[in-house]
Amino acid sequence: MIQTEAMTYDGPGGTFEGTISWDDSVDGPRPGVMISHAFGGQSDFDTEKAQRLAALGYVGFALDMYGQGVRANTPEESSELMQTLLVDRELLADRINRAHEVLVKHPLVDPTRTGAIGFCFGGLCVLDLARSGSNVLGVASFHGIFTPPEGARSSPIGSSILVLHGWDDPLAPPNSVLDLAAELTDRGADWQILAFGHTAHAFTNPAAQDPDNGMFFQEAANRRSWRAMTDFFSDLFGD
Repeated sequence: MIQTEAMTYDGPGGTFEGTISWDDSVDGPRPGVMISHAFGGQSDFDTEKAQRLAALGYVGFALDMYGQGVRANTPEESSELMQTLLVDRELLADRINRAHEVLVKHPLVDPTRTGAIGFCFGGLCVLDLARSGSNVLGVASFHGIFTPPEGARSSPIGSSILVLHGWDDPLAPPNSVLDLAAELTDRGADWQILAFGHTAHAFTNPAAQDPDNGMFFQEAANRRSWRAMTDFFSDLFGD
Protein backbone atom coordinates (compact mmCIF):
# COMPACT_ATOMS: atom_id res chain seq x y z
CA MET A 1 0.00 0.00 0.00
CA ILE A 2 1.21 3.51 -0.80
CA GLN A 3 1.93 5.55 2.32
CA THR A 4 2.26 9.34 2.37
CA GLU A 5 3.26 11.63 5.19
CA ALA A 6 4.40 15.20 5.73
CA MET A 7 8.16 15.74 5.65
CA THR A 8 9.52 18.73 7.60
CA TYR A 9 13.18 19.67 7.42
CA ASP A 10 15.52 22.59 8.05
CA GLY A 11 17.13 24.39 5.14
CA PRO A 12 18.52 27.72 3.94
CA GLY A 13 16.09 30.36 5.19
CA GLY A 14 14.13 28.36 7.74
CA THR A 15 11.88 25.33 7.93
CA PHE A 16 10.48 23.56 4.87
CA GLU A 17 7.66 21.06 4.49
CA GLY A 18 6.90 18.66 1.67
CA THR A 19 5.48 15.16 1.50
CA ILE A 20 7.12 11.78 1.13
CA SER A 21 5.52 8.63 -0.31
CA TRP A 22 6.54 4.97 -0.43
CA ASP A 23 5.10 1.50 -0.97
CA ASP A 24 5.16 -0.34 2.35
CA SER A 25 5.06 -3.71 0.57
CA VAL A 26 8.57 -3.09 -0.82
CA ASP A 27 11.40 -4.26 1.43
CA GLY A 28 14.66 -2.46 1.96
CA PRO A 29 16.23 0.69 0.52
CA ARG A 30 15.17 1.71 -2.97
CA PRO A 31 15.79 4.62 -5.36
CA GLY A 32 14.49 8.02 -4.29
CA VAL A 33 13.11 10.67 -6.64
CA MET A 34 12.38 14.29 -5.68
CA ILE A 35 9.57 16.33 -7.22
CA SER A 36 10.22 20.07 -7.53
CA HIS A 37 7.06 22.17 -7.73
CA ALA A 38 5.84 24.86 -10.10
CA PHE A 39 5.79 28.56 -9.21
CA GLY A 40 2.82 28.34 -6.85
CA GLY A 41 4.61 26.17 -4.30
CA GLN A 42 4.36 22.56 -3.15
CA SER A 43 0.84 21.21 -3.74
CA ASP A 44 -1.35 18.15 -4.19
CA PHE A 45 -0.13 17.99 -7.82
CA ASP A 46 3.39 17.22 -6.57
CA THR A 47 2.24 14.80 -3.88
CA GLU A 48 0.28 12.87 -6.51
CA LYS A 49 3.47 12.57 -8.56
CA ALA A 50 5.31 11.33 -5.46
CA GLN A 51 2.65 8.67 -4.99
CA ARG A 52 2.92 7.59 -8.62
CA LEU A 53 6.68 7.27 -8.22
CA ALA A 54 6.14 5.23 -5.05
CA ALA A 55 3.91 2.90 -7.06
CA LEU A 56 6.90 2.34 -9.37
CA GLY A 57 8.92 1.11 -6.39
CA TYR A 58 10.69 4.37 -5.54
CA VAL A 59 10.49 6.79 -2.65
CA GLY A 60 8.82 9.97 -3.93
CA PHE A 61 9.69 13.22 -2.15
CA ALA A 62 7.64 16.31 -3.06
CA LEU A 63 10.06 18.96 -1.85
CA ASP A 64 9.45 22.56 -0.78
CA MET A 65 11.42 25.46 -2.27
CA TYR A 66 9.60 28.32 -0.49
CA GLY A 67 9.26 27.41 3.19
CA GLN A 68 6.76 25.76 5.50
CA GLY A 69 3.30 27.22 4.92
CA VAL A 70 4.53 29.56 2.17
CA ARG A 71 2.21 28.92 -0.77
CA ALA A 72 0.72 31.23 -3.38
CA ASN A 73 -2.99 31.91 -3.74
CA THR A 74 -2.83 34.02 -6.90
CA PRO A 75 -0.64 34.16 -10.03
CA GLU A 76 0.80 37.42 -8.75
CA GLU A 77 1.85 35.81 -5.47
CA SER A 78 3.30 32.87 -7.40
CA SER A 79 5.42 35.17 -9.55
CA GLU A 80 6.66 37.06 -6.49
CA LEU A 81 7.70 33.88 -4.69
CA MET A 82 9.43 32.49 -7.76
CA GLN A 83 11.20 35.77 -8.53
CA THR A 84 12.86 35.75 -5.11
CA LEU A 85 14.75 32.63 -6.15
CA LEU A 86 15.24 33.55 -9.80
CA VAL A 87 17.25 36.59 -8.73
CA ASP A 88 19.26 34.52 -6.23
CA ARG A 89 20.18 31.32 -8.00
CA GLU A 90 22.76 30.49 -5.33
CA LEU A 91 19.96 30.32 -2.76
CA LEU A 92 17.86 28.28 -5.20
CA ALA A 93 20.71 25.80 -5.63
CA ASP A 94 21.32 25.66 -1.87
CA ARG A 95 17.66 24.87 -1.17
CA ILE A 96 17.31 22.09 -3.71
CA ASN A 97 20.64 20.60 -2.70
CA ARG A 98 19.45 20.61 0.91
CA ALA A 99 16.29 18.76 -0.14
CA HIS A 100 18.50 16.20 -1.90
CA GLU A 101 20.52 15.74 1.30
CA VAL A 102 17.28 15.03 3.16
CA LEU A 103 16.25 12.45 0.57
CA VAL A 104 19.64 10.72 0.60
CA LYS A 105 19.53 10.34 4.38
CA HIS A 106 16.05 8.81 4.49
CA PRO A 107 16.25 5.21 5.75
CA LEU A 108 14.14 3.86 2.87
CA VAL A 109 16.36 5.42 0.19
CA ASP A 110 19.40 3.89 -1.48
CA PRO A 111 21.73 6.92 -1.36
CA THR A 112 23.55 5.80 -4.51
CA ARG A 113 20.35 5.88 -6.61
CA THR A 114 18.55 9.20 -6.53
CA GLY A 115 16.86 11.39 -9.12
CA ALA A 116 14.74 14.52 -9.42
CA ILE A 117 11.92 15.76 -11.60
CA GLY A 118 10.48 19.25 -11.83
CA PHE A 119 7.58 21.05 -13.45
CA CYS A 120 7.75 24.60 -14.89
CA PHE A 121 9.80 26.55 -12.30
CA GLY A 122 10.62 23.17 -10.80
CA GLY A 123 12.17 22.14 -14.10
CA LEU A 124 14.63 25.00 -13.77
CA CYS A 125 15.31 23.94 -10.17
CA VAL A 126 16.27 20.38 -11.09
CA LEU A 127 18.45 21.61 -13.94
CA ASP A 128 20.23 23.88 -11.45
CA LEU A 129 20.63 20.88 -9.15
CA ALA A 130 22.54 19.11 -11.92
CA ARG A 131 24.43 22.30 -12.82
CA SER A 132 25.56 22.69 -9.20
CA GLY A 133 27.63 19.49 -9.29
CA SER A 134 25.21 17.34 -7.29
CA ASN A 135 25.74 13.58 -7.31
CA VAL A 136 22.08 13.00 -8.20
CA LEU A 137 22.08 10.34 -10.92
CA GLY A 138 19.58 12.06 -13.19
CA VAL A 139 17.04 14.86 -13.49
CA ALA A 140 13.99 15.27 -15.71
CA SER A 141 12.55 18.70 -16.52
CA PHE A 142 8.89 18.92 -17.58
CA HIS A 143 8.08 22.16 -19.46
CA GLY A 144 10.89 23.85 -17.55
CA ILE A 145 12.78 27.11 -17.96
CA PHE A 146 16.30 26.76 -19.32
CA THR A 147 18.10 30.04 -18.55
CA PRO A 148 21.37 29.24 -16.76
CA PRO A 149 22.52 31.20 -13.72
CA GLU A 150 24.72 34.21 -14.36
CA GLY A 151 28.33 33.15 -14.38
CA ALA A 152 27.30 29.53 -14.81
CA ARG A 153 30.01 26.99 -14.10
CA SER A 154 31.97 25.34 -16.87
CA SER A 155 32.76 22.24 -14.80
CA PRO A 156 31.43 18.88 -16.02
CA ILE A 157 27.85 17.88 -15.21
CA GLY A 158 27.82 14.32 -13.92
CA SER A 159 24.04 13.86 -13.79
CA SER A 160 22.10 12.53 -16.75
CA ILE A 161 19.50 15.01 -18.01
CA LEU A 162 16.14 14.48 -19.69
CA VAL A 163 14.28 17.55 -20.97
CA LEU A 164 10.58 17.12 -21.80
CA HIS A 165 9.53 20.19 -23.72
CA GLY A 166 6.56 21.66 -25.54
CA TRP A 167 7.91 23.10 -28.78
CA ASP A 168 5.47 26.03 -28.66
CA ASP A 169 6.28 26.95 -25.05
CA PRO A 170 6.53 30.77 -24.92
CA LEU A 171 8.71 30.58 -21.79
CA ALA A 172 11.32 28.44 -23.54
CA PRO A 173 11.46 29.37 -27.24
CA PRO A 174 13.51 27.32 -29.74
CA ASN A 175 16.65 29.43 -29.34
CA SER A 176 16.71 28.65 -25.60
CA VAL A 177 16.49 24.93 -26.39
CA LEU A 178 19.54 25.24 -28.64
CA ASP A 179 21.38 27.24 -25.97
CA LEU A 180 20.63 24.55 -23.38
CA ALA A 181 21.85 21.81 -25.70
CA ALA A 182 25.07 23.74 -26.29
CA GLU A 183 25.57 24.29 -22.55
CA LEU A 184 25.01 20.64 -21.69
CA THR A 185 27.28 19.49 -24.51
CA ASP A 186 30.05 21.88 -23.44
CA ARG A 187 29.82 20.56 -19.88
CA GLY A 188 29.95 16.93 -20.96
CA ALA A 189 26.51 15.96 -19.71
CA ASP A 190 24.65 12.85 -20.80
CA TRP A 191 21.57 14.65 -22.13
CA GLN A 192 18.47 14.16 -24.22
CA ILE A 193 15.72 16.56 -25.24
CA LEU A 194 12.27 15.32 -26.25
CA ALA A 195 10.13 18.05 -27.79
CA PHE A 196 6.40 17.67 -28.42
CA GLY A 197 4.75 19.40 -31.37
CA HIS A 198 1.58 21.48 -30.96
CA THR A 199 2.39 21.64 -27.24
CA ALA A 200 3.02 24.69 -25.09
CA HIS A 201 3.73 25.39 -21.41
CA ALA A 202 2.18 23.47 -18.47
CA PHE A 203 1.20 20.53 -20.69
CA THR A 204 1.11 18.10 -17.72
CA ASN A 205 -1.38 20.16 -15.71
CA PRO A 206 -5.09 19.49 -16.38
CA ALA A 207 -5.92 22.80 -14.67
CA ALA A 208 -3.92 24.78 -17.24
CA GLN A 209 -6.48 26.33 -19.59
CA ASP A 210 -4.95 29.54 -20.97
CA PRO A 211 -4.13 28.91 -24.63
CA ASP A 212 -3.95 32.62 -25.43
CA ASN A 213 -0.87 32.82 -23.20
CA GLY A 214 0.60 29.52 -24.31
CA MET A 215 -0.38 27.46 -21.28
CA PHE A 216 -2.64 24.46 -21.70
CA PHE A 217 -2.92 20.77 -20.86
CA GLN A 218 -1.96 18.40 -23.66
CA GLU A 219 -3.03 14.86 -22.86
CA ALA A 220 -0.79 13.06 -25.36
CA ALA A 221 2.32 14.99 -24.33
CA ASN A 222 1.49 14.41 -20.67
CA ARG A 223 1.21 10.66 -21.20
CA ARG A 224 4.26 10.36 -23.43
CA SER A 225 6.48 12.50 -21.23
CA TRP A 226 5.71 10.43 -18.11
CA ARG A 227 6.49 7.24 -20.02
CA ALA A 228 9.80 8.74 -21.20
CA MET A 229 10.65 9.68 -17.62
CA THR A 230 9.93 6.17 -16.31
CA ASP A 231 12.20 4.67 -18.98
CA PHE A 232 14.90 7.23 -18.11
CA PHE A 233 14.96 6.31 -14.42
CA SER A 234 14.59 2.59 -15.07
CA ASP A 235 17.74 2.79 -17.16
CA LEU A 236 19.65 4.90 -14.61
CA PHE A 237 18.61 2.85 -11.58
CA GLY A 238 18.99 -0.54 -13.26
CA ASP A 239 15.42 -1.60 -12.55
